[in-house]
Amino acid sequence: MVAQFLAERGLTLSEEKTKITHISDGFDFLGFNVRKFGDTLLTQPAKDRIKRMLSKVKYEIKRSRGGTQHELIMRLNPILNGWANYYKYSAASTVFRKADHQIFKKLWQWALRRHGNKCKGWIKDRYFHRIDGRDWVFAVKKKNEKKEEYYVPATILFYTKIERYPQLKCEVNPFDPEWRQYLEKRRTAKMKMSLKGKRSLIAMWERQKRNCVLCGEPITAETTWHTMNRQENGKNHLSLVHDSCYQSVTHKKKK
Repeated sequence: MVAQFLAERGLTLSEEKTKITHISDGFDFLGFNVRKFGDTLLTQPAKDRIKRMLSKVKYEIKRSRGGTQHELIMRLNPILNGWANYYKYSAASTVFRKADHQIFKKLWQWALRRHGNKCKGWIKDRYFHRIDGRDWVFAVKKKNEKKEEYYVPATILFYTKIERYPQLKCEVNPFDPEWRQYLEKRRTAKMKMSLKGKRSLIAMWERQKRNCVLCGEPITAETTWHTMNRQENGKNHLSLVHDSCYQSVTHKKKK
């Protein structure tokens, strides 16, 4: 039916790039697998892309047999961070967890191969550490200029937070004051998502002495917040404020 519909309009389908399948069987597109499980439609990393990523990790581990742990981590982290950031907008939590397990087994084999005459407890203490309540983290100890010890860990995919793209309302009018609250929320979400935005937010947070400019109370990881344009000395300044303070000011402006 599809081919006939296109033929009537002088269009054709590419046989190489076209696949007709049932939605319960799913299909791959741009590295994602789109498939319906019961009544739920999920977008997940495609199986071939998972195998490709694990093959890259295996190759880097294999060619780092004679290198240091820090060199291996520096080679793996760009691969893992890039892969996780690409798929963090899909239902990838289960895939991340399984991939972490496969990577851990390869790293454990790498460590065992380097010290065939040492016991497993010694190898574990040398290459794997407890960080933020999680044990068996592949990490190397380093010292800063003040001689303080810190860890440089290999990226754990499961720690990547699954996010959703901010929904865009097509009828939005940037010049209409009624859409100001929606646009400010969208700008806040986009700043959180981008690395550049995170740096700007941290600088803004430090500049405000980590406090809300409206109520003076601390802004922490547990408190919800927004960015807000404020006039100060005749100029507009972007500031961090608590969500409750933001809603209070917005409500007063509407009145």
